[in-house]
Amino acid sequence: MPFHVRLSPFVTAALGITLVSLATAAHNNWPCYRGPTGLGEYAGEMATQWCDDDVTWRTDLGGRGHSSPCIWGERIYITAAIKTDDNEVERSVIAVDRNDGKIAWRQVASVGGAESVHGMNSFATSTCATDGKHVVAYFGRGGLHCFDTEGKSLWSLDLGEFPGPWGTAASPIILGEVVIQNCDAAGKSSLIAFHLDSGKVAWKTERADKPRGGWNTPILINAGERNELIVNGEFGVKGYDPATGRELWFCRGFIGRGTPIPAVGNGLLVVLNGKPGDVYAVQPGGEGDVTETRMEWHTPRRGGRDCGSPIMVENRVIVANMTGICTCYQATTGKELWQARLGGNFTGSPVICQGLVYIQNEAGETIVIKPDDKLNVVARNEIEVAEGELFRSSLAPSDGQIFMRSTTTLYCVGKRNPQ
Repeated sequence: MPFHVRLSPFVTAALGITLVSLATAAHNNWPCYRGPTGLGEYAGEMATQWCDDDVTWRTDLGGRGHSSPCIWGERIYITAAIKTDDNEVERSVIAVDRNDGKIAWRQVASVGGAESVHGMNSFATSTCATDGKHVVAYFGRGGLHCFDTEGKSLWSLDLGEFPGPWGTAASPIILGEVVIQNCDAAGKSSLIAFHLDSGKVAWKTERADKPRGGWNTPILINAGERNELIVNGEFGVKGYDPATGRELWFCRGFIGRGTPIPAVGNGLLVVLNGKPGDVYAVQPGGEGDVTETRMEWHTPRRGGRDCGSPIMVENRVIVANMTGICTCYQATTGKELWQARLGGNFTGSPVICQGLVYIQNEAGETIVIKPDDKLNVVARNEIEVAEGELFRSSLAPSDGQIFMRSTTTLYCVGKRNPQ
């Protein structure tokens, strides 16, 4: 299974941990949730300031959802869902031309009964994954679906009922010739790898967590002598062998949910729980229960719930909770450096570019932060949005442009500048 390795500018092999690219991708590609490494890192250039005059186009998606833009070449792939009058849900995969915002194709992936979802969730929350040949979309009870880049259905799988009132949100990732999906649910849960060409199971690992829902998207790291697939969860974070699915290690968390993806760097994974509870750091590369042996530090996390993921810039970890309280921690010690209120509510995860953190609140305002000894806001950027639009996905940069998605609309900000 070929893995394509790209070092983060903020992580070096000397520190014993590197990021692994989830797909071969130039700067113009953002092939899955939070980009090539799954950690929101963009290696190109991005504007720090914009306004509504800089919106190149806006496209009504004809449905609702929270999935983030997935970009390859000239196409943006995204999902949306419509709840019909007879209480069924029509779930669709959409390809949008990145140059003019026109819909190139729309394919209905599934139509079925409406499962229960949390009020902050949707029926189309998981982000697509692509390798430039396949487009994979996951809808929980609505199944896992693979299309080619022209919208032809290649295969579809029913993965079960996914019981519980919360809904699903974990996104697929493509590793070489397989696609991996976290299938956590309130009942029986598993992590599964499927062959891209056929949809057949390559490996399946049961997850004994029995979590409330399936929200965490796996990331792939290199922990020195081996690659590890990292999955946060209801009771803590786990490392798996990406080639076989074997569970390698487990570190207990502090209080449930496990929604955020860990931040990576300085030889550590920095992990949030989702519910209020200590933020903690663990060294990957272990075996078995490593809670007592490889947890480097844990620090009380004041404030409310966390939905968005933390992001690491050199030796600083930035995280904004759902009520907009932003905290900066020292990555190697867990020391709280500062805490400040950003304004607004935050659900999506941040993006980092050239040492700056970009994070968007639910109203569509994007705040650019320079990690410093105190909160240093470089810019606040707003665009005009319709009444009722909410921004709960994450930004997707590509060729200097910024793509953002509200519940109903896809936006392109800036002029294209191939990098």
